[in-house]
Amino acid sequence: MQHKLANILRLGSKELWSLWRDPMMLLLILYTFSASIYIAGTSMPETLHKAPIAVVDEDQSMLSGRIVAALYPPYFKPPVLISLAEVDAALDAGIYSFVLNIPPDFEQDLLAGRARSIQLSVDATRISQAFSGSGYIEQIVSSEINEFRQRHRLNTSLPVDLVLRASYNPNLTSSWFGSLMELINAVTMISIILTGAALIREREHGTIEHLLVMPVTPAEIMLAKILSMGLVVLLATGFSLTLMIELVLQVPVAGSVPLFLLVTALQLFATTSMGIFMATVARSMPQFGLLLILVLLPLQLLSGGMTPRESMPALIQHLMLAAPNTHFVAAAQAILYRGAGLDVVWPQLLALLLIGAVLFRFSLRRFRQSLSSL
Repeated sequence: MQHKLANILRLGSKELWSLWRDPMMLLLILYTFSASIYIAGTSMPETLHKAPIAVVDEDQSMLSGRIVAALYPPYFKPPVLISLAEVDAALDAGIYSFVLNIPPDFEQDLLAGRARSIQLSVDATRISQAFSGSGYIEQIVSSEINEFRQRHRLNTSLPVDLVLRASYNPNLTSSWFGSLMELINAVTMISIILTGAALIREREHGTIEHLLVMPVTPAEIMLAKILSMGLVVLLATGFSLTLMIELVLQVPVAGSVPLFLLVTALQLFATTSMGIFMATVARSMPQFGLLLILVLLPLQLLSGGMTPRESMPALIQHLMLAAPNTHFVAAAQAILYRGAGLDVVWPQLLALLLIGAVLFRFSLRRFRQSLSSL
């Protein structure tokens, strides 16, 4: 046993030196766990934010002025007053997401009790802004019209008082979600790339044949790659969580960082094994890259990180229980967002361990077959 551990340690050191001499791979790791996290945390959220809007004010009344003044940042950019003849050209050019047309004599007809309509033109190609922004504008216009008709701001108390409390993210800050989810996705992506690239690099450089004539077993070779690449990703995860997320982005981490790193280590056990398996299927790095796209996108999109699993079809929910990302996302969100402990996330840890063991077994069998064909 001691001899096997020594072989794994020496082979793992070789893998780390090979990675150190690969500047492009080092640059990818550095970017993914630093700049990519920062961009995901500070980029424009999917909700309404600084949407460009124009207003055709044909009424030029006090009410129309109140409606225009209510379209304020940060939801909208300062409204631009344009003429009716400019609307079609502006929408065709994609200058504005919304154009609100207030017809002439709108205030006068409203006070006289005559029904009038306000036209809202929406650029539906900007789907996220179009969906949420049209609802925002409808609420703003209705609120201003009701207040104007009442000649005062309503202050009536309802028999039921609805109190909104946002748990775990009181200010609904998008960077708290975006940065942590980017870190979770980065763990999966980089671990698969590193282990797969390490094996393909051995095959392309011809050093895999040198290993076969040495007194080492395929299991030792595979474990060395898994442990060394997993260690690199685990250290990069701890660095990114401490420096980029907590220090730079000022995102509070509610739970235990060591517990999250334990969950990450189990996830790495599964994904690095997956990377080895994919590298035995692909014959070159371009093939590996194409295969990675087919595997990585479903893992990230269907794991529950972007869309709640409850909103997915039942078949997808059941199938994705076999994917490590589903359990990793659930455990990571519970720990980092809600401060959950081991008593809450132990089912996810057990699932990750079982999935990792199965993937390791399949990958080892495939790895032995690929070595025997050389």
